Amino acid sequence: MKAARFRLGVDVGGTFTDFVLINEATGELFREKCLTTPDDPVVGIMNGVARLQGAGVVKPEDIKGIAHATTLVTNTLIERKGAKTGLLATEGFRDIIELGSDMRYDMYDLTIEFPEPLVERELRLGIHERMAATGESLAAPAAADVRMQVRALLAQGVNSIAVCFLHSYRSPRHEQQVLKQIRKEFPQLAVSISSVVAPEIREYERTVTVIANAYVQPVVRSYLERFEKTMAAARVKAPILVMLSNGGMTTPRIAAEVPIRLIESGPAAGVLSACHAGARIGEPNLLAFDMGGTTAKACFIEDGKPAFTGQFEAARMKRQFRGSGMPLKVPSVEMIEIGAGGGSIARLDGTGLLKVGPDSSGAVPGPACYGRGGKSPAVTDADLLLGYLDPGYFLGGDMALDIDGATAALKALGKRCGLDVTATAAGIAQVVNQNMATTIRIHAAERGKDYRRSSLFAFGGAGPVHAYEIARILRIGRIICPLGAGTNSAFGLLAAPVAVDLSRSYNVPLHEIDWARLNALYADMEAEARRMLSDAGVKAPKLVRSADVRFVGQGFELHAAVPGGKLAARATRSIEASFHEVYKSVYEEVPGSLPVEAITWRLRASGPEPEVSATFGVMQAKRKARPARRAFFPELQKFVLTPVYDRYALKASDTIKGPAIVEERESTAVIGPRGRAKIDKDLNLVIDIVGNNSK
Repeated sequence: MKAARFRLGVDVGGTFTDFVLINEATGELFREKCLTTPDDPVVGIMNGVARLQGAGVVKPEDIKGIAHATTLVTNTLIERKGAKTGLLATEGFRDIIELGSDMRYDMYDLTIEFPEPLVERELRLGIHERMAATGESLAAPAAADVRMQVRALLAQGVNSIAVCFLHSYRSPRHEQQVLKQIRKEFPQLAVSISSVVAPEIREYERTVTVIANAYVQPVVRSYLERFEKTMAAARVKAPILVMLSNGGMTTPRIAAEVPIRLIESGPAAGVLSACHAGARIGEPNLLAFDMGGTTAKACFIEDGKPAFTGQFEAARMKRQFRGSGMPLKVPSVEMIEIGAGGGSIARLDGTGLLKVGPDSSGAVPGPACYGRGGKSPAVTDADLLLGYLDPGYFLGGDMALDIDGATAALKALGKRCGLDVTATAAGIAQVVNQNMATTIRIHAAERGKDYRRSSLFAFGGAGPVHAYEIARILRIGRIICPLGAGTNSAFGLLAAPVAVDLSRSYNVPLHEIDWARLNALYADMEAEARRMLSDAGVKAPKLVRSADVRFVGQGFELHAAVPGGKLAARATRSIEASFHEVYKSVYEEVPGSLPVEAITWRLRASGPEPEVSATFGVMQAKRKARPARRAFFPELQKFVLTPVYDRYALKASDTIKGPAIVEERESTAVIGPRGRAKIDKDLNLVIDIVGNNSK
């Protein structure tokens, strides 16, 4: 018999912390889900680990690896609970984060709002220095000037500093000089420089990114150190890897240096799980839909791979409007926040219209039905009163839901709307579903994609609850709900390779490239990538090059492939051909033989993908058969008596005719009247909607 060898995936969400444990000797999967502990997420993690150990599933010494994702960075930015941060900028440029990009995300909104800067004006100070756009030093920063300004920031209580000088993407010498001085003279301060965090052109975005990194760095560093120490104290000595927004893993030490790259770590893991499942069942084109307790997100997967982007927008003022948030130069899986989560709060806006989110009740106090002191009506309260959730089987019965509490919360809101409780609950669900469908349409239109050709891969605790209605609205013909949908992102952590994305800006027309300079640029990135990956044990990484390319004069870029090896003039044609192909896929036509320029050059370095040989057929203990219950279906505009199926009692090739409800410990799938479902070989619940467009 093979010795027990386990790997653990831990995904800390805004409401729940999810665990997936795999026995690599047998392929057995074990899942757990606990409430997140916002004041100290490590407590929630250890609660779940203790439950796995207490159930006799695993011994501490048998855990050989831990993969971790967290919403800590996102929550810190949204809740404004980061370090008191100061900015050192080129003299005369401290207000660039107020000026922004001079673009209005909504031309007709007379009360338009943008996120407040993370650093107040009095904590933004100038340094007399200047770097030319060519990389020539025109005026080096004086040590006395730097010392005086840092002391001024310290006097105001600053404990983290961001440094962003003009044109530092072209030459980092001035920023590196200041970094070295601060670390020597003020070792208690956390310091972030833009030439490390985001060495790319566009001053506003680069400044916002390095400030955000400095803002979250002390919080994340303290958290990761505490996590490692707590695990070691619990006799779990396994190495820890942390998920990045680009879908790759890194060590806690590297993650703590540039923590802003963790901002989408949990959602990225969920997308990797969707890719893994799609490859197994022959579904390479998916629309991954992740709806958890706090938010809902979507991502297009084509030919088995997700799209990637070099910029992510955080803390949007208006979810559906690009430009309403903080633009971060962060390599990430291209996901968009499309809606609210189960804990998102419903309310009336100033015009008397029903709105849901973005504010969330989180894990504490949670929706009213949690019985933890929450009084505001949330999406989960509506789902409960519409009959989608079993109050006695939430988290497998570990957490009973309070119907009376949910009813009282929705009744109070309904009174202000002039609606009864059922109509209020149905209205909340309709607003949430229509908002998500609308945002998916916009996301698809902006990228030239036809979502009707994809299957909807629904996961997260609330994803399968709302997937049918979203697919019906969008006329998507097929929905796939994986077994253990509520812990899907945690499983994705186990399938992620160690990886890093690096970038350097070099703005140049393709026919004017200085090939010696470009080769040196890539040699520098490759050397840095190898150093970073060696910490995680990767000795021979896979290297993939790309560039942000556009027609001369355009304001936005697309990703084009760049050949490997030593580059020369013959590579021009290859890069241009790749750009034309991508341009045509988005805009249908290429506008003639216009000149092309590259803005930023990128490198992705990755280790081998872990082999995940999971035995998907392993079932949890079956519970007693559940009676049918009344559930509300918008297609019928009424409650109907609906059969309820135990997910763990279903086997491959079983079929279900809608309307129906399928329950498992971590999630519930709702199948509407036109749904026809079957269980595939991996025990995925595959729902086809009769009459919707099929691929």
